[in-house]
Amino acid sequence: MASLVPLIAARRQRGRNDWSISLITASLAGAFGSSFLYGYNLSVVNAPTVYIKKFYNETWERRYNQSITEQSLTLLWTLSVSIFAIGGLVGALIVTPAVKYFGRKQTLLLNNTFAIVAASLMAFSQLAGVLEMVILGRFIMGIDGGISLSALPMYLSEISPKQIRGSLGQITAIFICIGVFSGQILGLPELFGQESLWPYLFAMIIVPSVLQIGVLPFLPESPRFLLLEKNDTKAAEKAFQKFLGKSDVSHEIEEVLEERQVQRNIQVASVFQLLCDNTKQRQILNVVVTMACYQLCGLNAIWFYTNDIFKGAGLSPELIPYVTLSTGAVEILAALFSGLLIERVGRRPLLIGGFGLMFFFFIILTLCMSLQDQAVWLRYLSVVCILAIIASFCIGPGGIPFILTAELFPQSQRPAAFMIAGIINWLCNFIVGLLFPFIQEGLQTYCFLVFAAICLVGATFLFCALPETKKKTLAEINQAFAKKKMPLETQEMGHFDPKEKSSELQESNFSFTGK
Repeated sequence: MASLVPLIAARRQRGRNDWSISLITASLAGAFGSSFLYGYNLSVVNAPTVYIKKFYNETWERRYNQSITEQSLTLLWTLSVSIFAIGGLVGALIVTPAVKYFGRKQTLLLNNTFAIVAASLMAFSQLAGVLEMVILGRFIMGIDGGISLSALPMYLSEISPKQIRGSLGQITAIFICIGVFSGQILGLPELFGQESLWPYLFAMIIVPSVLQIGVLPFLPESPRFLLLEKNDTKAAEKAFQKFLGKSDVSHEIEEVLEERQVQRNIQVASVFQLLCDNTKQRQILNVVVTMACYQLCGLNAIWFYTNDIFKGAGLSPELIPYVTLSTGAVEILAALFSGLLIERVGRRPLLIGGFGLMFFFFIILTLCMSLQDQAVWLRYLSVVCILAIIASFCIGPGGIPFILTAELFPQSQRPAAFMIAGIINWLCNFIVGLLFPFIQEGLQTYCFLVFAAICLVGATFLFCALPETKKKTLAEINQAFAKKKMPLETQEMGHFDPKEKSSELQESNFSFTGK
């Protein structure tokens, strides 16, 4: 229920009912069965690494009557971890036709099939004595993540009024953090971090999927999808009533009907068509850069070095797994804090500030680790820097890229935009997993300077190219991109081209102005 904090704060700030129980239930159930699982699968393989490798070795010995070589074992384990990103790329490629044909909610529901199949394969791999079941399960789980990280933000953006669009969108990031934290907790030796119990870590994946399957069918599909793409006015009206918590939704229906009138000659854009649209080049570039920096900013390096830094600070090996939980707690708190701020200060300051702070703390961390033999207190400062980098990431870059992708494009281009964002996200994820060991081996602690440079480039680019999107219509956002040197907040609506404004407004998310 902590995830309700951003929404409750947003409601109090405005003093009116911009949300309903159905809206919150849809966001929580959607996130628990989607972004939570993504975060969980990022961390769940860490604790049982030794036991899974032992299982690989024992399986190899039974199959070939000889022990597996160290190189082959490393290759199998690297494949087990990195194939998750390859599956994510596949999921990102199929999400556009899926949400177009099945709808946003139905895609999320069907996506649970991948999660349940993957969980079953990995959970029964030890019993079956087949190591390939773990690898295949990780690949299928990646497909689930690739679909959910696009379908969920798309669904949330289309069911939420613009007044709380950012706060509701942050639920994706919050549940990713909760998923990571849950994987850390369940991986403790007292729970499932044991040689005989590690398959249960993967079996737990089924729980969020079953919960989502039990809840989402009772909630409406995106009303915009129903009206614009299925031409079902009655179902769209009921969906609006449920999500907005009021009976009179004639204004919202009229807005979308006007948009449908505009879209009669506009089909859902393909990725190629979107890339060829000259009016959306800046938006595409912002999404590509933001998503690339999201994966390349160095958070994976932080997770790699956490144990070594904690050891350097004098913590015993037995205590480190529990202290590591503090990093997960910091993630959740920072994501919640971002949810409280996003509708007050906007997306742009949080993104730029997040990357800027990461750049600063990466520099400090590099200095601390390079000079820690000269002063003991530098080791403790390294721990502080680790937590600060994680918090800086979760406050801005951790969730806002998904919100931006939904806000920068109209209904007809949104699926293609999410496919582009997903491809960049998972490609960069795979590149980091592939290249980071070599970067770390070559530069040692100075590898943080590479990530500091990426954060600086990201912050600088966004400062120059990204306008604010907080509580803005698509027409206003597009006008801001056209006048990229002028901050959005200072632009005057009187300078808009009325025809352009009208057509773009009809393509934007519905704006609920209920009192």
